[in-house]
Amino acid sequence: MSLADPALPRHDWTLDEVKALFELPFAELVFRAASEHRRWFDPSEVQISRLLSIKTGGCPEDCGYCSQSQHFKSGVTATKLMELDAVLAEARQAKSEGAQRFCMGAAWRDLKDRDVPRVSAMIQGVKALGMETCVTLGMLDAAKARALKAAGLDFYNHNLDTGPEYYGDVVTTRTYQDRLDTLEAVRDAGISTCCGGIVGMGETRADRASLLHQLAILPAHPESLPINDLMPTTGTPLGQSAAVDGLEFVRTIAVARLVCPKSVVRLAAGREHMSREQQALCFLAGANSIFVGAKLLTTVNPDQATDERLLTDLGMRPMTMAQAPEDAMA
Repeated sequence: MSLADPALPRHDWTLDEVKALFELPFAELVFRAASEHRRWFDPSEVQISRLLSIKTGGCPEDCGYCSQSQHFKSGVTATKLMELDAVLAEARQAKSEGAQRFCMGAAWRDLKDRDVPRVSAMIQGVKALGMETCVTLGMLDAAKARALKAAGLDFYNHNLDTGPEYYGDVVTTRTYQDRLDTLEAVRDAGISTCCGGIVGMGETRADRASLLHQLAILPAHPESLPINDLMPTTGTPLGQSAAVDGLEFVRTIAVARLVCPKSVVRLAAGREHMSREQQALCFLAGANSIFVGAKLLTTVNPDQATDERLLTDLGMRPMTMAQAPEDAMA
C-alpha cells in the first residue's frame, strides 16, 4: 500500500517553524520524528554505505573543519587519484562486508575535464558490481553533471555544511550560492542529491535550524541527508571545537527527519565518539543509514565488528538496496 500523502513533503517550511521543532520537549520531538519515519520507511532497516577517499589532500579550499585543505598543517599527505583497479578492489571488499552503496570522495575544489573519464570508469565499474554509486568531487557545472549521469552515477554528495548565517565563519573560498548552484546542476542532470551538514563547529542551535531549513526548502529534498558530528582535527581552525551535547545531536536528527521525511537520513561522521545509546536514540529519531569501515576519508569510524554488534543488539537489519519511501511498510 502506498503511503504517499499529497501534503508531504512540504517545501514551504519557515525558519521559525524549524526553530520551534528544536524547542519541543525531547520525548515529544523524538516521538513525532519516529512516527514520521514509520510513514515512509521500515524502522528496522538501515542502509549500509562505504566511503573511500580516491584522491586525498592538497585541496585549495579553506573549509575550517577539513584536514585535507592545503591551507592547514594537519599532517595529511596529498596523493594522486587512485587507479581504477585499486578502487574496484575496495568496492568488492565493501560489498562482501554488506555495503549497498559505495561512495568515492576526491579532495578537489571542482571536477576538471581531464578527470571526468577516469571518474566515469570508476562509477561504471562499481555499478557493474551491483552497488549504488555516489561521488563527492567538489563543484560541478551542468556539462560535467550530465557526463557523470551518462556514466551511471546514482548520487552526488555536496553538503551545505551549516546555515548561511554561519557559513562565512567556516569557509571563505566557496560561497553558499556556489553550493546551491552545484546542487541545481546535479538535480537538472537527473542525479539524486546527497546533501546535509556538520554540527559541532561552534554554531548555535539557530544555525542548525537554518541548515535544515535550507534543505527543507530546496526544490527537491535530498534523497540522502547526512548529518556529521565534527571530528576535530589538530591543525585545522576548528580543531579545538567543543563537542555538541549528545541529546542536541539527536534533536538535529529528529528535526531533519521531520522536515525532509522521505530522505534517507545518514548518521555520518562522528559515530566513533558516540555511545551505543546515543546512536540508538538517533535511529529511534529517524536516522536510517550509516557508513561502515574503519575510516571515513581521513577520520576514524567504528570497525565492522562493532557496528555488526550494535545493529544486532538493536534488532536492525541492512537494506538490500536504498528503500524507496513509496514502497515503505506501514
